[in-house]
Amino acid sequence: MLAVAGLSACSGDAAGSADIAGRYDYPAALPSSCPGGPLADAVAAGKVTAGKLSYLVRTPANYDARFAHPLLVVYAAAGASASQTEHYTRLTAAATSRGLVVAYVDHRPMGLKNVVGLGGVAQSVAKRWCIDRQRVFLTGHSDGGTVSTALALLESTRADVNGIAVSAAGFRKQDLEQMQCRSPIPVMVMHGAKDTLFPGWGRETAQWWAHCNGCAAPVVGPDPAGCVTYSNCASAAPVMYCEGQQSHREWPGLESRIVEFLLRQQIGTGPPGAGT
Repeated sequence: MLAVAGLSACSGDAAGSADIAGRYDYPAALPSSCPGGPLADAVAAGKVTAGKLSYLVRTPANYDARFAHPLLVVYAAAGASASQTEHYTRLTAAATSRGLVVAYVDHRPMGLKNVVGLGGVAQSVAKRWCIDRQRVFLTGHSDGGTVSTALALLESTRADVNGIAVSAAGFRKQDLEQMQCRSPIPVMVMHGAKDTLFPGWGRETAQWWAHCNGCAAPVVGPDPAGCVTYSNCASAAPVMYCEGQQSHREWPGLESRIVEFLLRQQIGTGPPGAGT
């Protein structure tokens, strides 16, 4: 994959304050989900090192440790640190203002052992912050998208993944055809029409997931953001494909769209972000 020095962000959601955690409007009637124990008191967000894992956590500015929060794990492109990944993806404000805790993970070299190890981030975060383990979502660009896809499909890790939104991931159709379909989860695939490193791989990936999720072909053409949604998917697990004009180095700039897509699938479940 490409070094972080070559990465750049596409125009999309406004930058500037994107790295500042937002405040979340917690529902007044929401019952306490994490009463008692060490999670009863807020833990200061920041950098965490746990064994071989190294990640940066952002919470809503008014984080309430009594309630179980959805978690968004953001895996890095090749060579990128957690902090660089936060600045690059600009997901902090969009996610925390909707009640998510966000964990940006330092890159580790590609390899099955390392990928499986990276799957332990959610469990590690949940030891310090109040997390709803039924709403763990993964995202990332390039190597980060590859890791997210692999963790969603590997038999040893897929049960812990409830939805993914991947950008410029390194999976081809022939790679995916070697994998077994899993139980349906929401999948958002983003890829650039000018990506010459992985040309057309995003569209192939979306089609593979649509087959696994039992979806019909999109009935409406691309919206202004270049996104199409596959229709009539099984188990309320949709597949969305977004194709912009970016190169492989560029992040698609769909921060709010990613958050909305993942949280929309969980409306009515109760914890923060589910129906607001």
